[in-house]
Order: sequence, then C-alpha cells, then structure tokens
Amino acid sequence: MTERATLRIWRGTDASAGGWETYAVPFEPGQSVLDGLRWIRIHRDPTLAIRFSCINANACKECMIEIDGKTEYACTARLTSREMTLAPLSNKKLVRDLVTEIAPPAERFTNS
Repeated sequence: MTERATLRIWRGTDASAGGWETYAVPFEPGQSVLDGLRWIRIHRDPTLAIRFSCINANACKECMIEIDGKTEYACTARLTSREMTLAPLSNKKLVRDLVTEIAPPAERFTNS
C-alpha cells in the first residue's frame, strides 16, 4: 500500500464564504508541498488555484502560502505523512483558493 499525505486546503474566492477540502496524495520522503498540490491539480481537481513559476528551490517566490499557520514557500516546504493545513496568505488580498494578490498596487492592472 502506498503511503499517503493528507492536505487540508482552503478553497473559495471570499475569505468569509470559503471552506476546507481535504485531499489524500501519494507520499514519498523528500517531496515538496508543491509536488502534492500539483498532483491534486493533475489527478483530482484541476480547478484548484495555486501559483508557482519555477519548482526550482525558492527562485520565484510566487508559491508562498500558509502551511500549518506558518508562512512558507510550497516549493521548499516538505510534504509529511501527517495532515497538513494549507491556506492563502492572511495578510494579502485573496484572489481564489491559495492564490493571493502579490503584485505591488502600482503594478496591478485595473479595469478603469
């Protein structure tokens, strides 16, 4: 039997109206949390919104989320065989699921 990791992930577009979904993913020592999130998108739920660009040891800084209450990069945080709670950054504007607004205000597109 394959060992599993459990990821409890916050989902939604509004911080007050979202909810938690739990996914079991295959686990091997050395995998990153980003590996688990990408597995979910490929094999279970392609609608899961995550942000990443590199999968290259903290080079782009776009995959920052809250993992078990701590701000971390999903690409460098190690997946564990216990339940892990993943949430969007609480100090940033929520876009959807684990994606928050990261561009400085002066660099954002506006619809005006």
